[in-house]
Amino acid sequence: MGIRDRIKRKLPILGSGGNTPVSTDSGSSMRPAAEKAEAPVWTPPPTPKSPRGDQPVQEYLKEFTSENPLVLFMKGNPGNPQCGFSARASAILQSYGHDLAHFDVFLDPEVRNGVKEFSEWPTLPQVYLGGEFLGGSDILQQMHDSGELRELIDATCSDSKSE
Repeated sequence: MGIRDRIKRKLPILGSGGNTPVSTDSGSSMRPAAEKAEAPVWTPPPTPKSPRGDQPVQEYLKEFTSENPLVLFMKGNPGNPQCGFSARASAILQSYGHDLAHFDVFLDPEVRNGVKEFSEWPTLPQVYLGGEFLGGSDILQQMHDSGELRELIDATCSDSKSE
């Protein structure tokens, strides 16, 4: 008998009813490890709560955009954008050094759809400046390239700090 045969005889074969060792004691029997412990049950991580709470979507959007001078509705957050357009928009806005309020639309599907109705603009990300819809990623890029965006943001965000 070779070494493999000796090892195989000592190891239990699970699930096939093969040579699973069983004690000859009348009081106890040995069971394979798979039968001894229950498999752990996977539970998904808790879904983060929306900052909106129970407030109606359109009311929340109006309040959020009017209370914050510079707002970005995006996929993900500025530190971890979840699409290229959102990454570009947040990078442009952060480059100006003003406070940027943002909302991760993945946290609340109702806000994700509601902001499109609110602005009458079908895509994300969306930028609001001084409570007014400014545009999406492409418009933001064009305004940034021309220098117009810096002027608008500086004027709006400076005005809100002096109040």
